[in-house]
Amino acid sequence: MNKIELTGTYKSFGTVQAVKDVSMTLEPGKIYGLLGRNGAGKSTLLNMITGRVFPDAGTITVDGEGVIENDRALGKIYLMGESKYYPDGMRLKEAYHWAAKFYPDFDLENAYYLAKQFGLNTRKKFKELSTGMSTMFRLSVALSTGAPYIFLDEPVLGLDAVHRDMFYRLLVEQFERHPACYVISTHLIEEVTGLLEEVYIIRGGELLLHESTEGLLARGYTATGPVSVIDDFIVGRTCIGSDSLGGLKSAYLLEPVETAQIPEGVEVSKLNLQQLFVQLTKEQGGIV
Repeated sequence: MNKIELTGTYKSFGTVQAVKDVSMTLEPGKIYGLLGRNGAGKSTLLNMITGRVFPDAGTITVDGEGVIENDRALGKIYLMGESKYYPDGMRLKEAYHWAAKFYPDFDLENAYYLAKQFGLNTRKKFKELSTGMSTMFRLSVALSTGAPYIFLDEPVLGLDAVHRDMFYRLLVEQFERHPACYVISTHLIEEVTGLLEEVYIIRGGELLLHESTEGLLARGYTATGPVSVIDDFIVGRTCIGSDSLGGLKSAYLLEPVETAQIPEGVEVSKLNLQQLFVQLTKEQGGIV
């Protein structure tokens, strides 16, 4: 079966353990979210998968082949990050043609279509681009490579709300045409929730949770009420965090709300993905 598979991967930089025993599977035909706070290990994971960084331990395979110094395996992956690989004096249209030389399935017509959707002038040189325009160019390349595995690391950097919305719609359009494996690593979690089929959440270099987005959202809720009532209510339940204000307390839980017997005076509301992420990854949070 076609897939990217990580098994027991570790990576340290000096005394810093960036990735600790992470195993994960990424399959074509799905859009994944790779979520974590700054420094959680997201970029290190992506760099290991794409051969930019070698793991200290564990294995990484693409369609059954190891990625280390394997051009055939690595040629199936495209990573869009913040790095700029083109000379300042190069024009965008020239860069598209160079991309087509490196990626045999690159769709040049689609790249120009996306450039037009974003309002990019392909005659412009890279030194003339704003941060947002540079991001839009890199998105147009990523979505046109034809690669079976496409990683988007902070893909909306510098984009305003209108262009972010445009990107999300174009991503869905491209996914329907080319159902590759897309992995989105972003801090704008609420905006991408509707795109994600599955999420991987990492904290401190460790895989904290892997679940379908639908399943995770079905289990997350907040219970708010008097402190003593909430303290009694959460006993034996999966509480991932709490806040108190005066005589009221809010507890964040990760379990089907339908199974709970809600005490009188307690209000229940669903948690969105961003709220769940915050509670799971804050210093005192997590699954307990």
